[in-house]
Amino acid sequence: MPAVRERPAPRVHRPPEAPPARRPGRPPSGLWPYALIAPAIGGMLYLLVYPLVRAVVISLQDFRLRQLISGDAEFVGLRNYRTLLSDPRFWEVTGRTFVFMAVNVVLIMVISTLVALMTERLGRAGRTVVLCSLVLAWAMPVVAATTVFQWLFHSEFGIVNQLLTALGFGSFDRYPWFANGTASFTILVLLIVWQSVPFAAVTLYSALTTVPAELYESARLDGASGSRIFRSLTFPILRPIFMLVLSLEVIWTFKAFVQIWVMTRGGPGDATTILPVYAVQTALSSQRYDLGSAASMITVVLMSGVLVLYFRQMFRQEDDLR
Repeated sequence: MPAVRERPAPRVHRPPEAPPARRPGRPPSGLWPYALIAPAIGGMLYLLVYPLVRAVVISLQDFRLRQLISGDAEFVGLRNYRTLLSDPRFWEVTGRTFVFMAVNVVLIMVISTLVALMTERLGRAGRTVVLCSLVLAWAMPVVAATTVFQWLFHSEFGIVNQLLTALGFGSFDRYPWFANGTASFTILVLLIVWQSVPFAAVTLYSALTTVPAELYESARLDGASGSRIFRSLTFPILRPIFMLVLSLEVIWTFKAFVQIWVMTRGGPGDATTILPVYAVQTALSSQRYDLGSAASMITVVLMSGVLVLYFRQMFRQEDDLR
């Protein structure tokens, strides 16, 4: 009996479905990500860019207390910058700022590197204690830490004077630390180093954990000492992280203001006055907001120079690796 072939069902050609209609008021799909981040970008521009632009404008105006009230400031060009650059006190403060920055950054980087290397060699319990201590010190508010250091070095009730006197140093009985310029400068350096070491040490320790242990074992088998291993192995591998931490510490130390303003207000005399403090003193004490803005802009330019040097070094290293 011959097989009966079934005829295939006829194909029905359906018209292509129209794309779903876009909801009214909704941007195209390609613009949707930009619409989502637009509020954040707008807020950042308002909070960061607008104050910077406003400070630049004020630095180019004759802006004092009367202009602050009336709002009819006159543009004077670069006159405020010429006034600052011809002021001997400005150059003295600038030199002190660089000394202050250099001392702090060197101490921070050396101590942080040693703490990171020590933490890497500790056991789990010791490593946990050290890292928790660093995080707690890092989390302390700046004003609270500054107040604690004021109490520590208080001339009458400070524990530092009491300990030194108990150890036989009678000259430190009721010693006025904050009446001496060098002592005040040293206390501020201790405070900023104590506040900055936790971040740098944790960052460097995190970078150290990425170095393969086999490299250290090979170096030790070849007879390399600890210092030679650090110079020839650890530092070259972690150089980008070191440069990043160094740049951040330079910027943060260069713009230190809260600690100095709360503790000494730049005194005694000008012993602890650096550029950010000088800008505020000029703006508030003399009510020369134009000169204060000009000093702030010079500070921004100097800090931007540090960033330019860092990025040049980073791009140069990327080119070498290609």
